[in-house]
Amino acid sequence: MEFKYIIYEKNEGVATITLNRPEALNAFSKEVVEEILHALEDVKTDESVRVVVLTGAGEKAFSAGADIKTMVGMTALKAREMSFMGEKLCVGLENLEKPVIAAINGYALGGGLEVAMSCDLRIASENAKMGQTEINIGLIPGWGGTQRLTRLVGMTKAKELVFTGRIIDAKTAEQIGIVNMVVPADKFREAVSQFAKDLASKAPVALKVAKALINKGSDICLESALALEREGFGVVGSSEDLKEGVSAFTEKRKPLFKGR
Repeated sequence: MEFKYIIYEKNEGVATITLNRPEALNAFSKEVVEEILHALEDVKTDESVRVVVLTGAGEKAFSAGADIKTMVGMTALKAREMSFMGEKLCVGLENLEKPVIAAINGYALGGGLEVAMSCDLRIASENAKMGQTEINIGLIPGWGGTQRLTRLVGMTKAKELVFTGRIIDAKTAEQIGIVNMVVPADKFREAVSQFAKDLASKAPVALKVAKALINKGSDICLESALALEREGFGVVGSSEDLKEGVSAFTEKRKPLFKGR
């Protein structure tokens, strides 16, 4: 389909989805969410795509969150529909059977941070700033922020950030576990690209199973999670990718994984 609010590109096994509303700090609207979901459907069916990068256009923002203009005249029904819309996107990213990297190039506020937290990994520019700022307009996070933030940083710190709406810098976000790494602004795009390409070179079957196990295992008891891991280990152990990986190791060459 033709995209108006995002830029969708594929190169060397990496699909890049760029939120393209820099004039609105890449705020999410219904149309933006729908376009990202369409792009993710293409990612699912394209075997050449191994990794997804989600980022924002320009240098100011990854995303400032949901478009506040759409909240005028908010009703309970409208609020629930907005929450469902955002959560559909976040769950779609979380459950995608390929790794997703959030490249946070500026502000990630409210729904912007919630979407970033639903990605598997987060790389931030040193000038990025993050926060669950909904409380400042009399709202609460509605796209999973009260839940995913707590799982990342713990209950006490999550309460602090949600209750105060405080905006933190990239280094602080790294220290408390929201982002994986912080990169100098002038090297940010290059670092994200290289990281994504390196990840795309890994075995797709192993990545898919590892992501599913980590996601599912985090919410169940250890005994059940270990049982899931055994099953997953069996699946990966019978893959062609493993055979290729072992052969490449013994032959001292780079493996060529095919995702089978």
